Amino acid sequence: MQNKRVCILAFAILFAGCAAAEDAAWVYPTPEAGHDAADIAFYQPSEQNKPLPSMEGKPRSVILLIGDGMGHNHVALARHRAVGADGKLFMEQLPVVGIVRTYSADSLITDSAAASTAMACGIKTNNGRIGIAPDGVGWKSLMRIARSKGFRTGLAVTSTITHATPAGFAATVDSRGQEADIASGLLASRVDILFGGGRKHWLAAPRGSRADGRDLLEEARAAGYQIAYTAEQMAALKPAPAIGLFAEDAMTTVAPEPPLDAMARTAIALLNAKSIDWFAPAPRFMLMIEGSQIDWAGHANDADNAVRQTLLFDLAVRQAVEFARRDKKTLVLVTADHETGGLLLKRDKDNRIAADWQSKGHTAADVPLYAFGPGAARFAGVLDNTDIPKRIAALLGFDSFPQPLTNEQTALQSEKR
Repeated sequence: MQNKRVCILAFAILFAGCAAAEDAAWVYPTPEAGHDAADIAFYQPSEQNKPLPSMEGKPRSVILLIGDGMGHNHVALARHRAVGADGKLFMEQLPVVGIVRTYSADSLITDSAAASTAMACGIKTNNGRIGIAPDGVGWKSLMRIARSKGFRTGLAVTSTITHATPAGFAATVDSRGQEADIASGLLASRVDILFGGGRKHWLAAPRGSRADGRDLLEEARAAGYQIAYTAEQMAALKPAPAIGLFAEDAMTTVAPEPPLDAMARTAIALLNAKSIDWFAPAPRFMLMIEGSQIDWAGHANDADNAVRQTLLFDLAVRQAVEFARRDKKTLVLVTADHETGGLLLKRDKDNRIAADWQSKGHTAADVPLYAFGPGAARFAGVLDNTDIPKRIAALLGFDSFPQPLTNEQTALQSEKR
């Protein structure tokens, strides 16, 4: 890949019921001249082309990987481009496969906020909401419950770390657009590892975009976090809680930023480190990794970038699976929040597989789920997206899930420590 940065344009998100899911007012990243989205030379396929073995027992740790907007045909198109019709991506080698339904409480077509709430909290909600049901009741995410039971927790994404999908795992707000409030919520929830973009939402103007005057990164340092802004600083992190914000807004997914697989590898190593310098003492952990920009490529009907983002995500899957094979006590789940673009696959004039987009929005299509590790068999078949955290909770022995917040906990600021 060429060492060119992508120019990320500002984008606004408008919510208006179902229309928010189908036709959100996005402005998508536009590559600078010289950056070739079709260049997938970075992708090194697996040397084996067979399913991984199954594992018995119950998991100690969980890694959930979410390809935002990644439908079955996004995976298939990336496969054809990267390894050919007979090959397999890393995610396709996982031994257990399921299908996930994605509708939200107020629409057959979900947005990422409602889908994240479903996968994190185990409840259906309206599009645009984070951790709050249609009746206004807040619900605890599985990650918050895990932390209360001594688990270390982490989020690693290529969007802003305050974007809808990561927000669902550690924040409670009425609207996904409240990214400054979501940043406050992530810090208050004491997520151990936070890797992604969105530095501006952590800093007051003029250095950032916060209107409340708070410098959340200084507050994070005072709370015991390390702070990283570059790939080199991320690589030098010690085994202790850390925040890595590698872009002012969404990440560009090109050098010199760290790629998602490097963020995944570092997050796993830190969370699994046998160190006492943590909010949670023992190396049991729950990590969510998101390939955020598969969705944006789908909205733009950009097949080259859809393939590129899917393969970048698949390399993060490789990191999770390689760790799980060594650890033998980690459950790895790979899925999507929804499908974007209505992607169909057709044959072009040269008898190659080509993209045939049907939409520029989200669709009601079911999405894939791949599983590996102890407990993986529980994720076979047709599932609702709310089934995912419920089955994780059961495997980890968490009682009473889904679990509502108390009145005191519902207020975002009340969780500060």
